[in-house]
Amino acid sequence: MTARREGRVYLVAVGTHGDVLPIIALGVALAKRGLAVTLAAPAPFCALAERAGLACHALGTQDEFSEVVRAAPLWRPIRGARSLFSAVARAAEPTFRWLEANCRPGVDVVVASSLAVGARVAQDRLGLSVVTLHLMPMLIESRLAPPRLPGLPLPDMLPARLRAWLGRGADPLVIGPAALPGLNAFRGRLGLPPVRRLRHWWNSPQRVLLATPSWYAAPQPDWPEQLVQIGFPLADLYGDTDGLTQDVAGFLAAGTPPLVFTYGSAMSQARRFFATAVETCRRTGRRGILLTGRPDQVPPDLPAGVHHAAYAPLSRLLPSCAALIHHGGVGTVAQALAAGCPQLIVPVAFDHADEGRRVERLGVGATLRRRRFTPARAGRVIGRLMSSQSVAKACSDVRARMRCQDGIARGCDEIERML
Repeated sequence: MTARREGRVYLVAVGTHGDVLPIIALGVALAKRGLAVTLAAPAPFCALAERAGLACHALGTQDEFSEVVRAAPLWRPIRGARSLFSAVARAAEPTFRWLEANCRPGVDVVVASSLAVGARVAQDRLGLSVVTLHLMPMLIESRLAPPRLPGLPLPDMLPARLRAWLGRGADPLVIGPAALPGLNAFRGRLGLPPVRRLRHWWNSPQRVLLATPSWYAAPQPDWPEQLVQIGFPLADLYGDTDGLTQDVAGFLAAGTPPLVFTYGSAMSQARRFFATAVETCRRTGRRGILLTGRPDQVPPDLPAGVHHAAYAPLSRLLPSCAALIHHGGVGTVAQALAAGCPQLIVPVAFDHADEGRRVERLGVGATLRRRRFTPARAGRVIGRLMSSQSVAKACSDVRARMRCQDGIARGCDEIERML
């Protein structure tokens, strides 16, 4: 291990497991390179960070986090965005105050997730060096290749510039009214001018890291000049456990490769999804694993061929499974790509529809809207995915590509350059 250097890295992650675990993985890798690292994250994740050897400052409380993720509007395409960005604005001042008290301008570096906008306020007010880390390509605007926004399923046959113009309507109609009043009131108290468009301002003018490879999200000429693509930061081993439990391992060994169903770590509106999962397994004669830390979302009295697990690292689980059916979070997508596992995406909100479109273009999976996710349709689509030679070849090709990328190492390289 190299000697410790003067500059310290302050990591700020705002969000759920998919947002926080990659930041924890970055922190561990930076510490192994001899850097002093401290993390700020929502209170529920501090135990995971400390288990990984990182000092962690809690942003908010467990109850405050639970109140946000259990709110029903969060899991709707448009209302979810409003609920999310309202919470993002509330987190700005605690983040700013933590950085103000600890981070040294010109010496230390801040690495902030997309929603950690308090770090951008600190950059504007205190002159801190900030790296913005975007985990999903949907967060990068482009007139040439606009992402698919939740609740706005515009057909690809429309001209790209028209889709981009329509997508910008999310700023004055959804994002701005939810985030900017609270954020700009705080900036005003600091003597800073108001932010006009959050999705433009949240990019650090110094460095932006996009955590996907170029073959997944092709770089565009109108992307920010300071943007660098680093590849997927596979980080599932920093979750609740870094291995399979005896129950899960035993279930895998007891029969044919199962289907895996998960709807995200924070999803609290998944009863219908898991009920459909159980019936899909029954109709297809397939075994299944239901992954959720919320047992109240799982149907009671599961049949013998269906197993519930609170958590399992997908990198350990998916190589032994037949297919993955999930919400479309980019971290889950990446794990399926790495395992060469076909995937069916049932989008909820946020980036899920956009990731689904990218998975379809790669030829490694399919999507079904929530209303169309029935046992009959799901069974037919899963059957086609598992029997298709073209899907099998595409999964194999993508798995080989994934072996050649390391988003964690590339991210560390870029952060070190900032020091």
